[in-house]
Amino acid sequence: MLKAIDIMTNEPITLTSDTDISTAVKTLLENRINGVPVVDDGKVVGVLTQTDLVAQQKKLSLPSFFTLLDGVFPLASLAELDSEMQKITALTVNDAMTKPAVTVSPDTGLDELAAVMSDKKLYTLPVVDGDVLVGVVGKEDVLGTLIAKE
Repeated sequence: MLKAIDIMTNEPITLTSDTDISTAVKTLLENRINGVPVVDDGKVVGVLTQTDLVAQQKKLSLPSFFTLLDGVFPLASLAELDSEMQKITALTVNDAMTKPAVTVSPDTGLDELAAVMSDKKLYTLPVVDGDVLVGVVGKEDVLGTLIAKE
């Protein structure tokens, strides 16, 4: 069975958490990639994807509130609202990225890679050996295995 090490991109493009958003957007578009690992001090701290950046263009959906005995209570999580606000107003990668990063090891099987991508809707998976980034697996890498079977 194929493993992450068999299909990953070696020496992936990375960003740091203090990279500005415009540079991050240019990096993704110029390299025609969906996402990149965010690395600080040699450790993967998150993943920035096109989806994270597209979130900046959406309208903020304010949660509904209800009043009971002069108290105001939100019907949705204020933490979710805070996270959404942070992404919409992001100036650096740190504010827009998905964190913590979901990572896989070089020995992770193709079936588990596909499960993580499908179940968690994460399509850029940093491959780490210990704490060291050794590659990245994207959805195109997994899809490419379908062609190889023919």
